[in-house]
Amino acid sequence: MIGSTAADSTSGKAAESLLRRLFDRAVEVADPMRSLADHLPERPAGRVVVIGAGKASARMAEAVEAVWGPCEGLVITRYGYARPCQGIEIVEAAHPVPDAAGQAATARMLALLESLGEGDFVLALISGGASALLVAPAEGVTLEEKRAVNAALLASGAPIDRMNTLRKHLSRVKGGQLAAAAHPARMLCLMISDVPGDDPAFIGSGPTVGDASTAEEARAVLERWQVAAPDSVQAALARPTGVVRPDDARLARVENRIYAAPAQSLAAAAALAEAEGCEVRLLGDALEGEAREVAAVQAAEASRIAAELRPGDRPVLLLSGGELTVTRRGDGVGGPNAEFCLALAVALEGAAGIHAIACDTDGVDGAAEVAGAVIGPETLARAQALGRDPAAALAANDAHGFFAALGDQVITGPTLTNVNDFRAVLIASPG
Repeated sequence: MIGSTAADSTSGKAAESLLRRLFDRAVEVADPMRSLADHLPERPAGRVVVIGAGKASARMAEAVEAVWGPCEGLVITRYGYARPCQGIEIVEAAHPVPDAAGQAATARMLALLESLGEGDFVLALISGGASALLVAPAEGVTLEEKRAVNAALLASGAPIDRMNTLRKHLSRVKGGQLAAAAHPARMLCLMISDVPGDDPAFIGSGPTVGDASTAEEARAVLERWQVAAPDSVQAALARPTGVVRPDDARLARVENRIYAAPAQSLAAAAALAEAEGCEVRLLGDALEGEAREVAAVQAAEASRIAAELRPGDRPVLLLSGGELTVTRRGDGVGGPNAEFCLALAVALEGAAGIHAIACDTDGVDGAAEVAGAVIGPETLARAQALGRDPAAALAANDAHGFFAALGDQVITGPTLTNVNDFRAVLIASPG
C-alpha cells in the first residue's frame, strides 16, 4: 500500500504504479461495456435504427447489441477503434482532421435517417471525436477547406466550446442537424461527455442538440484565435447556417442523456487512492486553459503542500480533469497531457517526493498515438544524462519526443472510451 510506510511513499516505482492504476481505474469505469447497459431502455417495438459517432461509439454499439441483439444501423469511429458488431455497420474514418471516409459515411447516415417515419425509433451514440468523424461541410465549402480550417483551429489554442461553435456553423450535421434529419422519428441520444462542464451541446459539436449560437459568433472565433479561413468559409458564415435552434419543432421528440462523464471516473480514482492511504484533494473535473500555465499553478500548489507535510503524514493526491489546450508555437510532436507533464517537471525542478501522471482517457494525446506521460523527481536529471533539454522541448511543443527518449510515455492503445483528460499529482511526506 503506497501510504503504509515512508519508504513506500517515496518509492518512485510504487508511486508510478499507483498513478498508472488510478488512470486505469478512471478508464475502466467509463468503458461502455460496463456502464451503458444500465441506461438502455427496453428495445422499442417497430423499426429501430442505431447511429453514432466518436472514439467510443463502436464500443457503445457493441454494448447495445450485447443487450438488444443485432440492430440495423451505422456508426463512425476513429481508425483502429472498430469493434465487432452483429448488425450495426462500423465505419472507420480520420480523427482529429476529417477525411473522405468520414464524409461518405456521414452522407449515408443522413440518407438513412431521412428514410424514417413517425413510428420509428433512433438510438444515437455520441462520444468525443464525433466533431471530426461526422463530416458534412456547409454549402460551398469543400472537404479540403474544412480540413484546413480544422487543423488551424486545433493549433490555435482555442477552448473546445469555441472550436465547436465554429464547427457547427460550418456543418450540415452538427448543432442539432443530425437529429432534425430523423424527424419525425423518436430519438434517444446516449452520450459520453468529454467536455468541461458536460454541456450536451458541445459533445461532438452537439449533432442531436439544438443550439442558439449565431454565425456571427462563429466568425468571432476565427478572429479571436486568428484562424485563417478561405473565402468559401467566410461566405458560409456570412449567411444563415443550418444550425437548429433549441425550440425547433424537429427536436421535440429527441431526448439527450449523458450517461458517463469525467466526474464519475475521477470519483472512482479518488476512491482507489483513498483505499491506498492517500489524502485526495479534487481540483475539479472541468479545468481548462493552456497546459503549461495550468502545470505552473499545480506545481506551485504541490510545492506548497510538500513543504507542509511532516514525516508520517499521508501522501496527498491532487486530482483533476477537464480539457487543456496547447497553442502550437514549435514544430515538435506534442499534446496537452504530455505538455502538462513536461511543464510540471520544469516548474518542480526535481522536487523530492512529487510524482505525476497526465493522460487522455481515449488513449490519444494530441498528435501522437500516446495517452500521456509520467514524471518524478528524477525526470530532469535523467533527461540531462541523455542530452535532452526540457526547456527546449517545451518551447518546441515536443513533449512526446521528450518523454519517448526517457521511456516515460503512457501508451494504452485504443481505450474505447473518452471522458477527457486525467491528471494526478502525488506528493509524498518526507522520510
